[in-house]
Amino acid sequence: MAFELTKEYVERLSQAVELRDESTIRLELRDLFAADISVLLDELEGPEAHYILTLLDTETGAEILAEYDSDSRRELLKYFDSAEIARYVNILDSDDAVDLLKEQPVRIREEVIALIEDREQARFILDLLPYEPDTAGGLMQKELVKINVRQTVTECVEEIRRQAEDVEKVYTVYVVDDDQILLGIVSLKDIILAKRGSKIEQIYDDDVIYASTYDAAEDVAELMSRYDLDALPVVNVQKRLLGQITIDDVVDVITEQAQEDIAAITGVSEEVEEDDSVWKITRSRLPWLGIGMIGSLLAAKFLGIFEHDLLMMVPALALFIPIIGSTGGNVGIQSSSFMVQILSDKSALSGEFWPRMLKILTVAVLKGVLIAAFVFLITYLILSHSLKLSMVVSISLMAVVLLSSFTGTVTPIILNRYGINPSVASGPFITTANDFLGYSVYFGIAYLLYHYW
Repeated sequence: MAFELTKEYVERLSQAVELRDESTIRLELRDLFAADISVLLDELEGPEAHYILTLLDTETGAEILAEYDSDSRRELLKYFDSAEIARYVNILDSDDAVDLLKEQPVRIREEVIALIEDREQARFILDLLPYEPDTAGGLMQKELVKINVRQTVTECVEEIRRQAEDVEKVYTVYVVDDDQILLGIVSLKDIILAKRGSKIEQIYDDDVIYASTYDAAEDVAELMSRYDLDALPVVNVQKRLLGQITIDDVVDVITEQAQEDIAAITGVSEEVEEDDSVWKITRSRLPWLGIGMIGSLLAAKFLGIFEHDLLMMVPALALFIPIIGSTGGNVGIQSSSFMVQILSDKSALSGEFWPRMLKILTVAVLKGVLIAAFVFLITYLILSHSLKLSMVVSISLMAVVLLSSFTGTVTPIILNRYGINPSVASGPFITTANDFLGYSVYFGIAYLLYHYW
């Protein structure tokens, strides 16, 4: 059964901490996963969470800390001394250990590294610290299983047994030469089924997909997603095997990307958390709202041009202003969202790109025709408006759908061309732009029909 965090549960655990009731605390946490405990502890005060972690064994505590988000973990570890942190870092995967240490002040970081009992772990951490967190080097862990190409299958099995003690999950076995150059991979199945006395060079697969340490995290995620990989080896410029990136780290990258895209689409300009200050949350939402407000004021100014001409002559035109604006905004959001998905796929820039564009145009025309026909029937036959007004509204909607599809498609392409996140093309920007353009089309068509027909 999934764990359900309730206010009563948090209060009960907080009271147990206040009373230093160790047995109750252990009983409450006994059947919970590390991810559940991390969510629970995040609801407690720092000293309370620190006390609970001291009651748990080091392996469980390390797993819980690995599940924390960066900001919450940084705040929690302020209540730990360097020796306590070192106990957890000593058994964490090297990539998780580095993430944790990079959140600490330099003095604490150096003290922790000096206190790590496993010197190989300390060496792994020192190797990984220089890499930027948003690169393959920053994502990789040093723990992996590798074998020399000249070894026999029997020797390989013994080597796997030895190395696998330090690796939580063996996704694959990497094959290297004497200079640690990555040559390929060999599956556990092939090792088990190989004839006794066979050499690795006879059974390994040299068609291996890998990342370089400087590759962007987004490119790594796209690569692993495209080829459905559980692990990806990482090499340096000499193609020496340095580490591997596992699927759990890539899931974190994909989740972070999705959160950034959602924030951009909704017009949030900076990263915020639920518990951030009111001013920071407000500040993150103001820029795009300001742009939207400016666009709306310009649209209102534009509508004022027709106030004493068309609107005084045909007041019913005002009834359909909302449908023009909302239709343009919705169509623009649909088109831009679809285009962002295409641009996120690197292969979309190949030969399939223009056929996709043609399909988008065809869909826009079909949508425009159907919407225009539907609105014409409603306004003329059911609402009993004049033929001329019904034609103005339906033709305008047809034009707005085509125009909004065009702007929603082209704007992300232009932004992407200049290295700007195309996700920001959605939301307030597209909606505001299409409002202004939609009103221009609407009153332009109305002016032509009412003055020249």
